[in-house]
Amino acid sequence: MRPLPAVLAVLVLGASAAAIVAGGRIATEGSKVEISDEDVPTLDMLGDPPAVDEPAGNDAPLPPEPQQSGQTAAQPDPSQAAPQQTDQLQAIQQQAQAASRTIDPMMAAPPSDPTALQRIEPRAPLSKLSQAQPKKLAMPDKWKGTPLYQPVAPAAGRIEAKGYSVAVSGVDITPENETCTDEAGKSWPCGIRARSAFRAFVGHRAVNCVVPPEGGRDLISASCRIGKVDVGQWLVSNGWARPVAGGPYVEAGEKAKTEKKGIFGKAPEMTGLPPAPPPVSAPAAVPSSIIDSSGLVAPPAINNQPPTGPGQVPGGDPTLRAFPPAPGQ
Repeated sequence: MRPLPAVLAVLVLGASAAAIVAGGRIATEGSKVEISDEDVPTLDMLGDPPAVDEPAGNDAPLPPEPQQSGQTAAQPDPSQAAPQQTDQLQAIQQQAQAASRTIDPMMAAPPSDPTALQRIEPRAPLSKLSQAQPKKLAMPDKWKGTPLYQPVAPAAGRIEAKGYSVAVSGVDITPENETCTDEAGKSWPCGIRARSAFRAFVGHRAVNCVVPPEGGRDLISASCRIGKVDVGQWLVSNGWARPVAGGPYVEAGEKAKTEKKGIFGKAPEMTGLPPAPPPVSAPAAVPSSIIDSSGLVAPPAINNQPPTGPGQVPGGDPTLRAFPPAPGQ
């Protein structure tokens, strides 16, 4: 690039930047720009349209030129057009001033017409994250084993601990008042015997059951384990509970029934117990004292004889002496 055009380009850019900065300062200082009649272009200022060169071979007639004399009335009068344009500019400025309001940047401006405001329903939230959602309950397949400490067994197949009431899944609870009859026709309280056996099995150990996070007094059916032993499997295989039809312990229940275990067996025999003691009868006469006086030596009798020697105490004890009376007595 040549030096002279480059210098001119730099000067033009500098002048343009200075003009832009000067215009911005004027706008920020709040100067009011007024539009005068001279700034509004009129038809006379626009001038005649440029002539169009026609090709040389065109023989079309040209339009007649307007006459200079006698036709001045057809052209618009600049003196009449200027007041009309001024009125239009004033109307535009009045509309702009009416539409604009002075607003404090620290507060909201009141509405121009309060009666035109209408209260509408709030819009729907953009997402559910902005709303407080209820806590979602864990599904049964996501429940984890909860250790239940100090469990109580009210019946064979039912456990209560930590606010939970759990029925071991896969088995039917044996009621404590159930009575069974063996093959010999002897009835015996198999429900109490099953409960005692289940309590002895549980003992003081913690039972791990698959229960929901929050307990309640409603009966919950859940699988339970004590260590690595399945509680339901132990109950059914030992005959202390019946398996649920179609459950996982059907085969174990059939085996226990075949082997006559638990409630499927015969009534327990009471022959190994010691004989009961004889009944104690009440005495015919109630003694006056609960102390047995047999075998005790009677105390010696008190000697009521008067003293035989001088100065002796009445009663005959020679070690005791009577003191003389005090003066004045």
